[in-house]
Amino acid sequence: MLSTLRSSLRRFSSSASRADRAVVYESNGDPASVLRVLTYPDLPQPPADSVKLEFLLSPINPADINVVEGVYPTKPSLEDALTPAGAPQPLFVGGNEGLARVTALGSGVNSLAVGDWVIMTKQQAGTWATSRTVSVKDVLRVPSPESLTEVQAATLTVNPPTAYNMLSEFVKLEPGDWVMQNGANSAVGQAVIQIAAARGLNTINFIRDRPDLEQLVQKLKGFGATHVLTYAQLADKSFRNKVKEWTGGKAGGSDTTSMVRMLGNDAHLVSYGAMAKQPLSLPISLFIFKNLTCHGFWQSRWYTQRSLGEREELMKNLVDLMKEKKVLDTPEHDIVTITAQESDEQATETIRDVLKTMSAGRHGKKVLLKFQNS
Repeated sequence: MLSTLRSSLRRFSSSASRADRAVVYESNGDPASVLRVLTYPDLPQPPADSVKLEFLLSPINPADINVVEGVYPTKPSLEDALTPAGAPQPLFVGGNEGLARVTALGSGVNSLAVGDWVIMTKQQAGTWATSRTVSVKDVLRVPSPESLTEVQAATLTVNPPTAYNMLSEFVKLEPGDWVMQNGANSAVGQAVIQIAAARGLNTINFIRDRPDLEQLVQKLKGFGATHVLTYAQLADKSFRNKVKEWTGGKAGGSDTTSMVRMLGNDAHLVSYGAMAKQPLSLPISLFIFKNLTCHGFWQSRWYTQRSLGEREELMKNLVDLMKEKKVLDTPEHDIVTITAQESDEQATETIRDVLKTMSAGRHGKKVLLKFQNS
């Protein structure tokens, strides 16, 4: 586990503060090989239209690993400002999601104040760092920050909005309607359960069998899941009648194909992740005789196609759900802390060990990165 990895690291006894640092890479490849921690010079006062940020927490998401590998559609920009003098080329800074505090304002910025919590609106903004200088148009003030934990705010821009928008963008769902999903114990899956329950929607949720199955089932039901089942049950043809009984015939059993076979007429299939990197195969009869409609959803595209006002409204809606419905609580998580006493080499070892664990699929909690500079 991460706590074991961290406790095994050697520590210096010095209490001296360290300059700014970031997790960087020069070229795509295996994250456990190409990523490293770099100390860089203090950043100057921001330009007129920019703000200087101190990052409080930055998630390490599965998609971030794909970005470093070079297999994700969005790419980070090369950074000259963090490149040490004499370095052969600019660097990429890892990280897409994160919570930051405004520490300095450019002379032309009047929409934010020092101390404000902000989240990023620019994709692949390079959040795995102690501090950054960014354009004011690339950040969004966190609404009602007093209502949120740092972890809730840091994880606000990827998983909760993905769940929220999938339940809102494709078909008008009314209280009592049914939603079926696989990967129900993922961060998005748990958010789907909670948001659906808050809206009066029923959910049928599929998960892998495991030694602690009953514990996980009860956890998801505690979030508001109507039914929680395993993929083995999904593969059982006789199980289809039970689903019809639950849904009143609105839902008729690779896992996605089996699940889609249980859908009723005029249903919608929304796909939002492809970590397995496997093709999706569906019988043509489902389209002809059941009028199945398939959609792909990518939250990053949603952001690029929507105005700042629409993005602000989405964040407000999510925070209101957290406050009023008491859903989307702080997710289970581990915080990987890089202390000021660790050398860049030690910090690099920490990051690479964490990424090896995540890439192997052996970590079931949200992982967040925190730099300490004193």
